[in-house]
Amino acid sequence: MDVIDSPSPAPHPRVGVVVPRYRHSIVRRNRLKRRLREILRQDVLTRLRDEEQPVDLLVRARPEAYDVDYTVLRDELLEVLERRWPQSS
Repeated sequence: MDVIDSPSPAPHPRVGVVVPRYRHSIVRRNRLKRRLREILRQDVLTRLRDEEQPVDLLVRARPEAYDVDYTVLRDELLEVLERRWPQSS
């Protein structure tokens, strides 16, 4: 996945998801979008809010993302998040 971030004009973090067709059916595209949105809602936005990071994130799925398990998608997004904003503890 490609993750693009920029400072948010809003006082809170926001996210967007882009899932191109890549010759997949609408059912598979929607499933992937739902998975990504759920990961972003449960894990990424929660963490960004807790750390008060007003950032806009755009997650763009690559063709390989269609064949990856939910836990692998989650781990990859959290890894990107950790690299960009290490947890302050």
